[in-house]
Amino acid sequence: MAIMSSREEDMSLDVLPEACIANVLSFTCPRDACRLSMVCSLFKEAEESDVVWERFLPRDYQSIISKSDASSMLLASASSKKLLYLMLCEKPLIIEGGKKSFSLEKKSGKKCYMLSARDLTIVWGDTPTYWKWNSDPSSRFGEVAELISVCWLEILGKINATMLSPATLYTAYLVFRPTRGLYGLDYQPVEVGVGLVGSERERGWRQQYHFVSRRIGLFNRCRIVGMPASEPARENNGQYPNKREDGWLEIELGEFFCKEGEDGELEMSVQETLEEVEYDELQRCPSSSSVI
Repeated sequence: MAIMSSREEDMSLDVLPEACIANVLSFTCPRDACRLSMVCSLFKEAEESDVVWERFLPRDYQSIISKSDASSMLLASASSKKLLYLMLCEKPLIIEGGKKSFSLEKKSGKKCYMLSARDLTIVWGDTPTYWKWNSDPSSRFGEVAELISVCWLEILGKINATMLSPATLYTAYLVFRPTRGLYGLDYQPVEVGVGLVGSERERGWRQQYHFVSRRIGLFNRCRIVGMPASEPARENNGQYPNKREDGWLEIELGEFFCKEGEDGELEMSVQETLEEVEYDELQRCPSSSSVI
């Protein structure tokens, strides 16, 4: 028989009020709070508290949600702050008249944004000869920009750094989908960059990437144009697109650390390079690519 002293009884977590445990859990992170909820029923009940999940939501979440046409429906269907948090993680919220989407990173609660094609600056984007605007059921946005043919490829996106989560390392991507091969993009590299407008580091965060892997990477060029691959695709070395869960492709543009109190416009860019490129084989085929 185990006998517990009065001092040990006083140290038991059972004597703590649920509100106290909920307050302690709110100083952790969403992932740790969920793990701690499995320790005992007391932690489970405390973890469900709105006090915990109100802390995990961004401070300006109400202001962000108000920018969506679906704000009333979202708030009405969220019976708790935890459910609201999970809804924002699992389904991006379209805001600002369809120009952006907002979501949360599930493990940390950090803000995530996607800019629609209409929110980007696309050189020659309003010229029907070069770009076509249409709808795509696989896109979260109402419109996508389809590249027909262009002599100069340049795409810019901007977002104010105050919209991002502070003290957070962000990675920016260009999301696109080939529609009929990628003629011209299979050998022409593009220069990508991320940085604050007007800052010195803007020039430092620039690299060259390819839209299509030529004989290496996850997306063998022969596979994209519908021909059997001449050799197995090897591991992507980071200079070619990766396939997303939604079936679209993404190219990493660079990283940006958003400091506490960071201000200014963050610019993300993709542009064709003027550098001459040697290539040994080029298969011509009609092509275009959609940009989210």
